[in-house]
Amino acid sequence: MTNIAEPVLQTAVLGIPVIPLITDVFFGILGLIVILFFHGTFINHIIMRFDKKTEQNHSLAQYNRVFFHFYTAFILIACVHICEIVIWSIYLITLGLISNGIEALIFAGSCYTTVGFAADSLPAGWKSLAFFIAFTGLFSIAWTTSVMIGMTDTYKKAWRLKYSRVN
Repeated sequence: MTNIAEPVLQTAVLGIPVIPLITDVFFGILGLIVILFFHGTFINHIIMRFDKKTEQNHSLAQYNRVFFHFYTAFILIACVHICEIVIWSIYLITLGLISNGIEALIFAGSCYTTVGFAADSLPAGWKSLAFFIAFTGLFSIAWTTSVMIGMTDTYKKAWRLKYSRVN
């Protein structure tokens, strides 16, 4: 007896199996949403803290503290990106796509940074998930870059004020 769902499961468009692609896209978009919410939450917290602290430091002519907050924010932002790679690794392991934690971490980091130095470890039917990992890395790094430009302006202002003073 033929299963009525069998033709639907084997449907392909231009040689691309539709059901695995839909599954892959669903889980890719879900991962992308989680990572971007995570990134937005923490990057906004870091920048708001930076702005609040450096405003106070500027008003009190505490320029070295502005520099300290600048570098602290950079380190925290780097930690956010590392956490995002770890989240992707956990996601890959949880979905049963990669069983080895180190391999999942290397693969997620390779895709997230778009360096692509790791071999494609994903099983058939899940290959396009790598694109979503790369998208989150690109979006997150672009977001970080825009935040860092604003922070650099604050840093430069403090530098100019500190070194233009008559001692």
